[in-house]
Amino acid sequence: MATKSNQAKFDVKKQLEVVEEQFQTLQILNEEGEIVNEAAMPDLTDEQLQELMKRMVYTRILDQRSISLNRQGRLGFYAPTAGQEASQLASQYALEKEDFILPGYRDVPQLIWHGLPLYQAFLFSRGHFKGNQIPEGVNVISPQIIIGAQYVQAAGVALGMKKRGAKSVAVTYTGDGGTSQGDFYEGINFAGAFKAPAIFIIQNNRFAISTPVEKQSAVSSLAQKAVAAGIPGIQVDGMDALAVYSAVKEARERAINGEGPTLIETLTYRYGPHTMAGDDPTRYRTSDLDNEWELKDPLVRFRKFLEGKKLWNEEMENKTIEQAKDDIKEAIKKADAEPKQKVTDLISNMYEEMPNNLVEQYEIYKEKESK
Repeated sequence: MATKSNQAKFDVKKQLEVVEEQFQTLQILNEEGEIVNEAAMPDLTDEQLQELMKRMVYTRILDQRSISLNRQGRLGFYAPTAGQEASQLASQYALEKEDFILPGYRDVPQLIWHGLPLYQAFLFSRGHFKGNQIPEGVNVISPQIIIGAQYVQAAGVALGMKKRGAKSVAVTYTGDGGTSQGDFYEGINFAGAFKAPAIFIIQNNRFAISTPVEKQSAVSSLAQKAVAAGIPGIQVDGMDALAVYSAVKEARERAINGEGPTLIETLTYRYGPHTMAGDDPTRYRTSDLDNEWELKDPLVRFRKFLEGKKLWNEEMENKTIEQAKDDIKEAIKKADAEPKQKVTDLISNMYEEMPNNLVEQYEIYKEKESK
């Protein structure tokens, strides 16, 4: 009687290796600001390169000032952005005005550069309802607090664009932790099935609050999760502004040409805490790791590149810094001038027809507020 063979029906290890080999990291600028991939260089003018640098410097100052304002009690919820400027701003810079951004809570800079007034970004942080009143023609929604929920919403927005025949895309962001959520898989699967014009960006800053990415998923790259949805996936050096821009620009072209969505993983790092609500990154990150990523600073790298091309200097940087400080000062002044949100505002804004159980409460608070 023949014995059953213990030989595997297929090579499991080889299967995984074949997938992993397809996801090499796209990089254009190395840490010294030198071009290492000439073929992938995006077609940007000198003025466009300078503008992108201005936005990155401006946003670093905005982050520093926002942290200070938070500590002074003048802002509410705030998630620091330093270290992620290339991932955030270069991706937004590759978009067009008609494109729609569905952000996570760390993605306020993209909204500002897409047209959201700065003072409204401050009001959003304070929880004021006027911070969520997006101006006409600014194609963004308010930052999503629920982890990964914006991925499902982006798939829906993108499908709507396709059905209208619009030449635009829906772009959404989440962190590495967001890829562990069901909404992440549902969103990319739905968009893939209907070839919706969406760009799904994973900003892999290595820690979902405090959990290392290695403990969140068994995959070697988060970009390869695209395989399950049957859509293209690409891993990008998220500290390299040119690589991020190039990847998003190409994904946008594919989307508006009817080729469906793309999943982009940007390898990046947040230099500060997860949020200003008590997180202490020294409890889960080593100083050696922090130092390693400090050497990859997207501003330093891009600055070196531009200085080498005689496109950036100290005077331009200082002018940008002063402009940021002036704008922030004016914006916070305007935010301060808004009447404080009242309980009755909350109730009336939530309901067109007030439920009976709130009618009495509304009248009680209305009387209190009138005194």
